[in-house]
Amino acid sequence: MADSMMYSEEMFVFLTPDSSETFLTPPELIDQLKMVLKAYQETNNNELPRDLQKLATTDERAKYLMETHCEFETSPGENVQWYAVRLEK
Repeated sequence: MADSMMYSEEMFVFLTPDSSETFLTPPELIDQLKMVLKAYQETNNNELPRDLQKLATTDERAKYLMETHCEFETSPGENVQWYAVRLEK
């Protein structure tokens, strides 16, 4: 039987090229990814990667990224990354 705690994401670490790591809750990560997507669209003539184009809203796109990816290229050679972490109590 799988350990259900292993699959629960309570916190994420979010890394950007120009700052240190930030710990975020899942809703905070969604908000951060929405900002990343908005900035990406503004600098890329509203074009998104093909797998994100099929999703209708920014909320859906951010949730999809959180659940299926661990990085997103914001510009050539620059990525933001996020990883689920378990904090010990």
